[in-house]
Amino acid sequence: MSDIHANPIALQAVLNDSGPFDLLLNAGDIVDYNPWPVESLAKVRKLGAISVLGNHDRDSALNAPIGYNPYAIISCRWTHERLSPSDRSFLLALPRQMKLQVDGVRISMFHGSPRNPVDEYITPECPTEVLRGFLQSTKAQLLILGHTHIPFLEEPLPGRYVLNPGSVGQPRDGDPRASYALLTIEGGDLLRLEHRRVPYEVEKVAEEILRVGLPPFLAERLYYGM
Repeated sequence: MSDIHANPIALQAVLNDSGPFDLLLNAGDIVDYNPWPVESLAKVRKLGAISVLGNHDRDSALNAPIGYNPYAIISCRWTHERLSPSDRSFLLALPRQMKLQVDGVRISMFHGSPRNPVDEYITPECPTEVLRGFLQSTKAQLLILGHTHIPFLEEPLPGRYVLNPGSVGQPRDGDPRASYALLTIEGGDLLRLEHRRVPYEVEKVAEEILRVGLPPFLAERLYYGM
């Protein structure tokens, strides 16, 4: 999963849909935009998710929304004020990349990309040769990316994949449902890579965004997946 963005309601819907799992991978941006950063961070920590650093994790912890649009500047500063010193320290200690083996499958995970781990946007339109280079440089069988809030799955090399699970808490592909992916790994093989979409109580999140005084646009966009 990726890009929860302070939306524990969407996160819980994803957990309800997924059922039991052996390992939870999170490609960054636990906080910001939505109104429950502290609760979302606590939930991710309780779940024992393996996480990498996202740009909003970093910038909310540092109170440094450099280059952000006006709505994101407001939400980043609002989020920073609500994070405790220990919350900020936890976020800033998240690794910029993660490499692990799961039942013999080599997985690399970044919020952005291998060449710019936190900030680069790798969209579904990214040239195949670029994705192939990422797999070769990381030696990964599965490369997991976040940041764009747009799910995609590509196979640039035979049996080796680049996956963006989409966004749990703020999808941007025109579908307002929470997005994540299920992986089934056995005996060194990726048996299943499945994107999943899950409806959740968007209205409840939007109402809280307005109640706490965050920009109305952040509520509106949730209804349209934009």
